[in-house]
Parts: sequence; C-alpha cells; structure tokens
Amino acid sequence: MKIKITQFPFIEQTRRESMELSIQERLKDLRVERGLTLEQLEEQVNLSKSALGSYEAKDFKDISHYAIIKLAKFYGVTADYLLGLSQTRNHPNADLADLRLSDDMIELLKSGLIDNSLLCELAVHPDFPRLMADLEIYVNGIAGKQVQSANAIVDTMSATIMKQYNPGLSDPQLRQLIAAHIDDDSFCRYVIQQDINKIALDLREAHKDDFFSVPGDNPLEDFLQTAEETASPDSDPEQAALAFICKRLKLNLKKLSEEEKKWLKKIAQKSDLLKNPNPQRGRK
Repeated sequence: MKIKITQFPFIEQTRRESMELSIQERLKDLRVERGLTLEQLEEQVNLSKSALGSYEAKDFKDISHYAIIKLAKFYGVTADYLLGLSQTRNHPNADLADLRLSDDMIELLKSGLIDNSLLCELAVHPDFPRLMADLEIYVNGIAGKQVQSANAIVDTMSATIMKQYNPGLSDPQLRQLIAAHIDDDSFCRYVIQQDINKIALDLREAHKDDFFSVPGDNPLEDFLQTAEETASPDSDPEQAALAFICKRLKLNLKKLSEEEKKWLKKIAQKSDLLKNPNPQRGRK
C-alpha cells in the first residue's frame, strides 16, 4: 500500500499550514535529533539507506504503509504525527480533562477561527508565564491595593506640605510628590503591554523568513525593477511577470521546463498585480 502525500490537506500552502512540518521534514528532524546518520538508521529499522534518504527528499512522492509504522514505532511517535495529521508528538492520548479547558475554549480551538499553531507558540514562549502572572495580578486587583496604599501615603504628605507651606505648583519638592502618585490601572496595563510586546517581537522574528510573511522589500518596486531588467523592444511582456514570480518564490526561471513555464504563465494571468506588467510612469 502506497500513501500519496497529495492525499493530505496539510500540504496546502496557507500561512498557517506553512508553519507545519512536511513528512520529509518530520522524518529528518527526528533522525537528526537522535544524532543518527542514514546508515545508522538503516541498521536500526532494517530499511534501506536509499529508501530512508528518499523519504526525506523534497521531491519524494510516496512512502509505504510498512515504513510509516516502522519509523513511527522507532521514533516513539504516532503514524498520524508522521503523516502530518496531528501536531501532537509526545502526548497522543492526552485527556482533555487534564488540560482543564472550558467548553468555549475547546470550541474555539476546533473552529478554525484562530491560528492554533501560533497560539501554541505564544503559550510555550519562555516569557508567557510572566505575562500570565502579571495579568492575574491585574485581574485580581492585587497590585492595585498595594499601589492605592502607597498613593494614600503620598497624598497625605502632599496635603501636609500644602497646608503648612502653601508652595506653588511649580515647587520641585511638591512636583516630586505629585509625580510619585501612580495610576494603578495604567501602571498594571503598561506592565502587561511590555510583556506582550516582548513575546510578539520574538514570534515575529522567528517567522520573518516564512514564505507567507510580508517581505521587507516592496513587491511592486521589485516587480517594476524586474520588468525593466527584462524589457526590450521585441520582448514578451509576460516574461517580466514570470521573472517577477520566480524572484518572489526564489525559483530559477532558466531551469523551468517549457511545460512549467506554461502553467506559471497561466497562473500569472490571474494576478491583479501582474495583469498589466508594463510600468505606467508619466501617463495620465
């Protein structure tokens, strides 16, 4: 029995799914984590080195049912994990009751309305426990009571000074006391915001090179530059579109077959950006 990769929806190119690993990547990662070469793995699982290497190759088409089961048992993961049907590797039979999730949370995770993979990355970030602790402090009003007590002391001192010395509002000592008065709500929300900022920046940095992340350069400027580079009096304007697409996808246009170029051209014709590849500078 042969299992086709194209049978599984997880290989569809969306931003969420691009964060998931392919069968090839999972197999290679599991082998590398154990510090095994293909030769050493061959001895362990009794599968040929050439077959094991082909399973990790980007262009491989299928893998036998027997090999999936054999490798899953050896690596201690489920077949579903290797096939990309599950993201759970170490806890395949986790009980929902142990997770203490509410019904609403379970429904949200199943709904597809949010990026579950990104949510997982957020939760396992090393600073996430700090964020949760600060959020709990704010929600429970623990810090607010302490800040209010400190503010009461400052207010008492300010009132005493005003009564005894009646200083102007620009008096340095009085200004220090006024500045020492803390808005407990704003302070707590500021602390939480700083926690979130740090985590968000780290996640963005981790995914800056993802295919579906917004590139640092300007796609339109990139297109115009490529169009100018490929433009000539007798050139096909669609050639600029092909060059642009290949540049964005990091493909070598010269290495594509005529059939591949044909299909790429058909796809390019559906793009709003590429419907008119000629620059319109100076036209009104």
